[in-house]
Amino acid sequence: MPAASWVDRLALGLVIGGVAIAGPAGSAAAAEPSLQRQDELIHLLRHDCGSCHGLTLKGGLGPPLLPDALADQPAESLVAIILDGVPGRPMPPWRGLLPEDEVVWLVGRLQEGIGDAR
Repeated sequence: MPAASWVDRLALGLVIGGVAIAGPAGSAAAAEPSLQRQDELIHLLRHDCGSCHGLTLKGGLGPPLLPDALADQPAESLVAIILDGVPGRPMPPWRGLLPEDEVVWLVGRLQEGIGDAR
């Protein structure tokens, strides 16, 4: 199934199920992680996420996580995927391990491109 299709289906399922996801616009009041926590989150992204999405985030078992691959994906959908995983796919849920505001921050970094970030 193409990436946009399962993303759209997950987002629709969350809307139908009544799950509210705050995207970057809705999280303006959320505090940005400390510099130390940003380093930890980028490390987690590169290593834990990179184990499936490729260490350079160009894709592997999971799809690429580069800005051009995410350009057409709403941030809210990406946040939902990270928090709740994708049923029937190898994408696990990170809810309980990462708070939503940190996931929103990570999605923002992915959409901008992390390059050699921190």
